[in-house]
Amino acid sequence: MGARIAVLVSGSGTNLQALLDDGAIAPHIAVVLSDRPGVAALDRASRRDVEAIVLEPSGRPDRDAYTDAVRDALLERSVDTVVLAGYMRVLGASFFEAFADRVLNVHPALLPSFPGAHAVADALDWGVKVTGVTVHLVDEQVDHGPIVLQEAIEVRDDDTWESLEPRVHAVEHRLLPAAVRALLDERVAVEGRIVRIIGREPTT
Repeated sequence: MGARIAVLVSGSGTNLQALLDDGAIAPHIAVVLSDRPGVAALDRASRRDVEAIVLEPSGRPDRDAYTDAVRDALLERSVDTVVLAGYMRVLGASFFEAFADRVLNVHPALLPSFPGAHAVADALDWGVKVTGVTVHLVDEQVDHGPIVLQEAIEVRDDDTWESLEPRVHAVEHRLLPAAVRALLDERVAVEGRIVRIIGREPTT
């Protein structure tokens, strides 16, 4: 049957679209889960006939209860690999125990610099000359897990959020699928905080 991927989203879903447009990844996407109703990412999933579900935190007593609900929804669908693509919810330990070393996240900065939800703006405010994109394995701490891939982006003297963010997105849309393909091909080797991509990507 091969890997079954869940993509977790909270917004417009441009990174989800990059995965749906990748011929090596799309057949493995089993479900798209959002913590918010009505977001464009759900429409992107439906247009590709991918199951789209909404699980909101409201009505659940705490983060652990919400984490368990998300975990159980994915396990019920035989998911074994998870991609966080603009998912703005922090999940608890039981989730990462269920999908150990099989959860990827894309972050719009060169971690460990500028973690959190405002990385592009934070990099600009700090005056850095270089920022970038990180794809990392996810653990219980926010933007903390072992780094799989990174790519630097020059910050120009006249950059604003409006000019820098599209360049960041363009790199995200390349880097995240590359990391997902490596994970699907079992080419990701993890030793503590060190991640190595084994061998070359198979050619079609």
